[in-house]
Amino acid sequence: IFELNSFEQLCINYTNEKLQQLFNHTMFILEQEEYQREGIEWKFIDFGLDLQPTIDLIDKPMGIMALLDEECLFPKATDKTFVDKLVSAHSVHPKFKKSDFRGVADFSILHYAGKVDYSANQWLMKNMDPLNENVVTLLQNSQDAFVSHIWKDTENLGRAKGMFRTVSYLYKEQLANLMVTLRNTNPNFVRCIIPNHEKRAGKIDAPLVLDQLRCNGVLEGIRICRQGFPNRIPFQEFRQRYELLTPNVINKGFMDGKKACETMIRALELDQNLYRIGQS
Repeated sequence: IFELNSFEQLCINYTNEKLQQLFNHTMFILEQEEYQREGIEWKFIDFGLDLQPTIDLIDKPMGIMALLDEECLFPKATDKTFVDKLVSAHSVHPKFKKSDFRGVADFSILHYAGKVDYSANQWLMKNMDPLNENVVTLLQNSQDAFVSHIWKDTENLGRAKGMFRTVSYLYKEQLANLMVTLRNTNPNFVRCIIPNHEKRAGKIDAPLVLDQLRCNGVLEGIRICRQGFPNRIPFQEFRQRYELLTPNVINKGFMDGKKACETMIRALELDQNLYRIGQS
């Protein structure tokens, strides 16, 4: 987290919030819902890791990005008028903090990784991302065929059906498409942990590592794995893999998969606290 952050960092942090919300939903909600679908006795655990309030603060109507887009439509709007609108609209929001008069930040957001201070300097300019028409014309008329081809459709950039499309609008649209793709997959998550701030090999800053594991939801993920059943195997695969441990227990020929597994487990005298038998 930088000491002072700008529009670019808001976009990055917004993306991180969405990805972390996907991680939380996959690890803590879908995991427990699967136990219920399988008929396994389970008391639903609320880990209190819902990031939707922060996401809504940024991307919903009257959210930070929507208000920024609105200000970009007014000729006399400034970064200060934008901040004033933010404070007026969200001063009581639990994830929004207005500026401390003694500080240099214009406002702060309570992200899942901690409080982040933002400076709104040049946000309107960055959000409109204007292209100098003379430069565009020069590149379109370039004698290099490749350069002129790249810039030939530039007049259509940022506009769709007559509507001006800001950077934040395009960013939200692209991120929404990415999240649709990710939700239609079976994701695996890889967590990158910074061992120390000095970038030194062989040095582990334990408090720093622990703080990252806590912020990323890894500790809660470990907790649900310890209380739940992270390893699962279909009945048929279980029988094929472990039937050799129970010779002569299962009759040759067809037997219902669940019944076969229950017979094998009874023969193996496994501790009932170490497993549960679901529907599949």
